[in-house]
Amino acid sequence: MGGLLGWLHWVALGVGVLAAIGDARVLGSSRRYRDYDFDFSHLGEALYGSHDTAAIGELVRAWSRSHNTSSVNPEELGTYAEGDIHQPLIERNALKFTSSKWKKGVVPYEFSDEFSIGDLAKLFSAFEQFHQKTCIRFVPRTKERDYVVIEGRSSGCWSAVGRMGGRQVLNLQRNGCLQMEGTIVHELMHALGFLHEHTRHDRDRYVNIFFRNVRPNLVSNFGRESESQTTTLGMPYDYGSVMHYSRTAFSKNGKPTVEPKIKYSGQLGQRVGFSVKDVQKINKLYCHR
Repeated sequence: MGGLLGWLHWVALGVGVLAAIGDARVLGSSRRYRDYDFDFSHLGEALYGSHDTAAIGELVRAWSRSHNTSSVNPEELGTYAEGDIHQPLIERNALKFTSSKWKKGVVPYEFSDEFSIGDLAKLFSAFEQFHQKTCIRFVPRTKERDYVVIEGRSSGCWSAVGRMGGRQVLNLQRNGCLQMEGTIVHELMHALGFLHEHTRHDRDRYVNIFFRNVRPNLVSNFGRESESQTTTLGMPYDYGSVMHYSRTAFSKNGKPTVEPKIKYSGQLGQRVGFSVKDVQKINKLYCHR
């Protein structure tokens, strides 16, 4: 197993390097967003709070056994900030509420040893979605100071937002968070700096939030971002975004918590993969596209 994992690692490294060389003309960011930093201070200390990870893990395991009939996504089962945004305090010397873009769109990563060969194939497939459609490149870490460790612990699906500096964890619980490629893409987009679509500062123009149906202890998950601290990148609201949550996210009674203000026949909270606008957002923020 170890030999095969090592071989896969070096194959991924070679593919990442070749892709980066081939796309050198688009690496970097548009002039307007070249030095853009991410501000997620609206999340407050919930970003670093302690959580019953065993309970979250069990909820995700239960979801994995009936996901074909579930109306929610596994990342909506966590008690982290907005369900899946989390930065373990042990990783930080002090609370931090800003982060940066990944330099030239390159994200060095490591895998923990929980993953099987089949799991790794799913992760590489999600990476490839970014490689094919954007200038983002996930490359195996060598000696980089800033990097993402992708773990598969039984604590749900979660990530920090943007490049935090140093080692940062992105967790994808094996039994639950790897069953839909869109879930992997969702958490990777958090790591790139993207927040949830339904928490945009202008979201009240596009969706209704039914707070009466939200579990009281999770009402904060439907807060709005600050217009002065975040950007929509000039992009229209995207009901089909992989960063949107489902209609019954955090519901206490199975009734809708979020509904479009227009007639929308698509699936809110789809986890197939990128929407067209998701790709445009990544390329606008990171690439010359």
